[in-house]
Amino acid sequence: MEDQNEKQSLLQKDTSSIGSNITEVLKINPPSVALPEDVEMAAGFNCETFLPCDPRRWLHRFLMIFLMCMLSFGSYYVYDNPAALQRTFINVMGIDTAQYSLLYSLYSWPNVILSIFGGFLLDRVFGIRIGTVVFSALIVVGQIVFALGGFVNSFAVMLVGRFIFGLGGENLAVAQNTYAVAWFKGRELNMVFGLLLSVSRLGSTVNMNTNNIIYSGLSGISPNYVRLGIVLMFGAGYCLLSLLAAVVLGLFDKRAERITKRKEATTGEKISLKDIKSFPLILWLVFIVCVTYYVTVFPFIGLANVFLIDKYGVTTQTANVLNSLVYIMSAAISPFLGVIVDKTGFNLFWMNLGVVLTLGAHAMFAFLPATPIFPYIIMIIMGLAYSLLACALWPLVSFIVPEYQLGTAYGIMQAVQNLGLAVVTYVAGAIVDSKGYLILEVFFMACLCICVIAGILIYILDSGAGGKLNMSAWHRRKVLAEEEALEQKEKEAAGNVSTSSGGKDIFESGGSYNYTSPFKPNSAFHIRNRLLSKMGAPMPEHVAEVTPFLKSYAHVGFFK
Repeated sequence: MEDQNEKQSLLQKDTSSIGSNITEVLKINPPSVALPEDVEMAAGFNCETFLPCDPRRWLHRFLMIFLMCMLSFGSYYVYDNPAALQRTFINVMGIDTAQYSLLYSLYSWPNVILSIFGGFLLDRVFGIRIGTVVFSALIVVGQIVFALGGFVNSFAVMLVGRFIFGLGGENLAVAQNTYAVAWFKGRELNMVFGLLLSVSRLGSTVNMNTNNIIYSGLSGISPNYVRLGIVLMFGAGYCLLSLLAAVVLGLFDKRAERITKRKEATTGEKISLKDIKSFPLILWLVFIVCVTYYVTVFPFIGLANVFLIDKYGVTTQTANVLNSLVYIMSAAISPFLGVIVDKTGFNLFWMNLGVVLTLGAHAMFAFLPATPIFPYIIMIIMGLAYSLLACALWPLVSFIVPEYQLGTAYGIMQAVQNLGLAVVTYVAGAIVDSKGYLILEVFFMACLCICVIAGILIYILDSGAGGKLNMSAWHRRKVLAEEEALEQKEKEAAGNVSTSSGGKDIFESGGSYNYTSPFKPNSAFHIRNRLLSKMGAPMPEHVAEVTPFLKSYAHVGFFK
């Protein structure tokens, strides 16, 4: 009661001319107040002068980066719990490699569906703040159930835990990216994305290099499955920190929304399955590259621990260090490789280089002798290739489909990727059980050969369409500038047509038209013009001369 009286007196000091009615105070106070009014005035200070509290100041945004990084640290730490303790899982739980692989497959299966509809759940069902907390809670519950499977010596319970964990993992990453765009769009967004990826991979690296040490340090505890459950509970602790970060992040974001008068962040995804039928062949080839590449990286990491121990004679801890080199490389160089790809362009070149380097890495694992230095070199090459391909591959989708189809395209791409991981991870485990690791490496090389063929076909199709996917950064900026100038001319011409030609088609009235854009869908006029030209109709001179980009097509057969 005394606190309420103190608050009322503070309100009256600032608003003596309008009385003590709180509703009137809220109407009169300016929107630049930096804290919720009652909290700020009860505390007796103005937070606009206090850096950590003001969402418009750099120190507060630094705090938000920290919370965003913590969102994914726990999930990335526990994702590769099985890989860090592969032989322990197999021996303690009495399973074979194929059954062990189910720990990864059951993570991927729910994301075949959730990758498509996750953005819808965050935007329309939960909202970004509640959704982030819900998916973080699923990760916590999943990891606790996973650990309980160890305590009760039940592999079936472990599988249930990994499935629950999969329900939250991928969508938590979507929520994290949405928060990053809301807080840093137009500022340090590229740096923030690189930092989020690096910290996430740091979680994987910590897992690889600590879990076996923790398990060995609990040697006085028996039976062994209880030791395993305790180790997995450490991962649940990290997931709890991520859940706490989700709650605090949501509170700060809600407060910032009130202060800055902005709307709640959304993923911006618009999923429409009917768009799939309009996807061009080149986009499906990009999907093939995605799935055939990633099924040779993540399943390999999940199974590499025993392979490195058996072939190179290293200790379990050294095998974990080697296995973590892919993630260490990703954390260290991904931001720099992203800058290189942004500055140079040539996305197809970098993508295909990443595929070829990974193919070479698997070939060296398969056929080179067991020299102690080789696994370090090979894993570093694989980490470089993995990071390079990720920087070059994922932006390609935005160059192929219009913006309104991006949500659907990326959703399908992630769904196909998770479907491939769910199937191939189990198949890889079965191959190890029946044929051994050499045949597994040959299988991975076969997948990468399919990936190389798809990459070559993308290059051929893209070259026939003007080479827009493999443009240099300078050329791409030039085309964008031409496109913006042409759009402005079209708007002006459209205005003239509407008043002078009674709404006739722009081309028919001698006005401007929409040419083939590397970044936007073809207009109805362009589609009609290509059809007529294929039938033998000559291409009008003013069409070929509009831009250097189109002029280069003048010699192509279907424009003659």
